[in-house]
Amino acid sequence: MSEKGFNPDVTSAAEELLGEFTRHREAEPLEIPGGFQGLLYRIRVAIEALTSATGRVSLILVWVVFLLGLFNVISRYVARFIQRDIIVGEVFDLQWMLFGALFLLGLNYGVREGVNPRIDFWWADFSNKRKAVIDLVLHVFLFLPFLIVAMKILWSYSLSGMGRSFDGSWSTWKVWEIWEQSTDAGGLPRGPVKLMMLLGFFLMATQVVAEIIKQILVLMDREDLAGLAKYEAPLRVE
Repeated sequence: MSEKGFNPDVTSAAEELLGEFTRHREAEPLEIPGGFQGLLYRIRVAIEALTSATGRVSLILVWVVFLLGLFNVISRYVARFIQRDIIVGEVFDLQWMLFGALFLLGLNYGVREGVNPRIDFWWADFSNKRKAVIDLVLHVFLFLPFLIVAMKILWSYSLSGMGRSFDGSWSTWKVWEIWEQSTDAGGLPRGPVKLMMLLGFFLMATQVVAEIIKQILVLMDREDLAGLAKYEAPLRVE
């Protein structure tokens, strides 16, 4: 088979298409303005500091969940070998609760890092202002309203799991005495993980607000205050 006309650059280009992308955030501005723009900048920085913190917590939880899962697997096979039940129900419950918590605490981090699918071969050619207009419309009219509705639904669900009565009253401030308990033998309380659902969506909503602020700053010709990220990524369709 003839290889006449074969361009070796095609191979390297294909490898880049399959490679991981890297993301570089632009440097923060040296001088922070006052007024409305300065206020928006400070709010964005404060929210994203919280996002970075919850992202680090999620990273730690990944390893905790892995170790708990390893313990559960080892104990299961050891129990078969010695023909005795040594599975600890609390550890098994804790693994799945922390597994859910790490995702809920990482939702806002995912929004900030832009892990949501995009049709990149179109998106990459758009100017920053066009991207800002599209994202601003979608965040304000679709994403944020969805999160507000979700939090409204989860509000009563989460607080009832923490022990609040149907009439809205609390029998005691010691919620650990009244929160919802697991119906499984050796199971951990379910109240805290129900509250974590509300917290996860709240954190996600705060980061969406930060994204809206970024888009407003871009439209105000202050990309340096928006902290936009530059991507070195292969073009892909998701």
